[in-house]
Order: sequence, then structure tokens, then C-alpha cells
Amino acid sequence: MNKKSSTSNANKISAQPRYHQTAPELQKFGTVTSVQPMQLEEPIRLEMTERLNQLLADTMTLRDLYKKAHWQVSGPTFYQLHLLFDKHYAEQSEIVDTIAERIMLLGGISVAMAADVAELTRIPRPPKGREEVPAQLSRLLDAHELVITYARELAELATKLGDSGTNDLAVSDVLRPSELQAWFLSEHLVNAPLVEAEPLQQSA
Repeated sequence: MNKKSSTSNANKISAQPRYHQTAPELQKFGTVTSVQPMQLEEPIRLEMTERLNQLLADTMTLRDLYKKAHWQVSGPTFYQLHLLFDKHYAEQSEIVDTIAERIMLLGGISVAMAADVAELTRIPRPPKGREEVPAQLSRLLDAHELVITYARELAELATKLGDSGTNDLAVSDVLRPSELQAWFLSEHLVNAPLVEAEPLQQSA
């Protein structure tokens, strides 16, 4: 069989699945493609995608901290926190998608795999074992603080560089939901009486 016939057979339509295929990467991580309608110069899009990937890695880690807490929470507040942690996990999952889509929209490549996220995130790795509720809440609040601070910095930079879309994402999709979630968490750390109120102090 000549080379022409072999090529023809290889390209022939068939119901047989073609397993174990490989191919070169279409685009290297850390690069951006040309996105003409964006009206943002390549250096700006490179800067924004790099910073958005940092935000994405931290947000993915925060999301996964919520799932860990959801599975491992215990104690008298188990039911309430079990549900709250899962609700926040779902909300963080939506934020993750929004950030990743913005990176791709800018012509970049979003970080995706757990090993790559672990290398990039600045949120400390938690222990594998179960922690007490106050430690879980504090760990989540610390992660929120990091994300909130970075989102504010990113919003300011995006405005300076004329990237209104990234500014809107940082404020509306990341900062505000994270502030709200942090508020819900912090209220669980108030040392308030549960059954019997503190007696009023008589004035002298």
C-alpha cells in the first residue's frame, strides 16, 4: 500500500473510537492570544491574566476548604454549619467559573489542575485531619481576608489599566460575596450565651 492510500485510510470516517491520542499544546500557559474586540493591549491582558490566575488559585483553595469543613465539621453546631459550609462552597464554585472564564476571555489560559493550584495558591495547606469548629472558622476567615485584600488590589489595578470588565469581576463577583460569607462566619465566633442571658448589672 502506498503512502497516499495509507493517509486516505487513516482519515476515513469510522465508528471505531480513536484511543490514546496526543497532540501538542494549542497555547502555552502564561501567554495570551489576540482578542481584537477587547480593545486591551497585549501587555495589559498578560498582566490581568497573571493576576486573575493568582486570584483563581486562591479562590479554588478557599472553595475546597469549605468542602473539607463541610465534611469534617462536628459538635453542637454541626447541622447549621454543615449546611452553611456547603452553601458557601457552591457559591465559591460559581466564582471560580467566573474568574476562569474571564481569563480565557482575555486570551489567557486558566490554571485548572489541583497540583498546579497547590503550587500557586498563597493560602496555607490545612491538616488532613479534623479540626475543632473555631479553628475551621478561623482558617476560612484567614483565607477570605487574603482573597478580599487581593480582590481590592486587583480592582484598583484594573481601573488604572482601563480593564473595566476585570474591575467589575473583582468587586461584584469576588469581593462582595466574600465579604458577605466572611460576615456569616465571623458571627459564629461571637461568645454569646446560648440558653441563659447574662444578668443586667445594677447601676450604683
